[in-house]
Amino acid sequence: MILFRIKELIAEKEKRENRKVTQQEISQHTGVNRTSLSKMQNPDMKHSTTTSAIDSLCRYFDCKIEDIMVYVKDPE
Repeated sequence: MILFRIKELIAEKEKRENRKVTQQEISQHTGVNRTSLSKMQNPDMKHSTTTSAIDSLCRYFDCKIEDIMVYVKDPE
């Protein structure tokens, strides 16, 4: 399954910039709506997104695609 690392990226950005980062801010800078961001943070949602959204998130967090999402084998 694909897991999004949005929570981790937010925590890293907050630590790096010594400030709070909100979903509203991310949404405003990336064009990815807050509902999608929330779904990405919940592994049970199995959220699907576009390459445009991933591109915007990479730009915002200044990271690579593999920093945003990772593949984890489904439990047997």
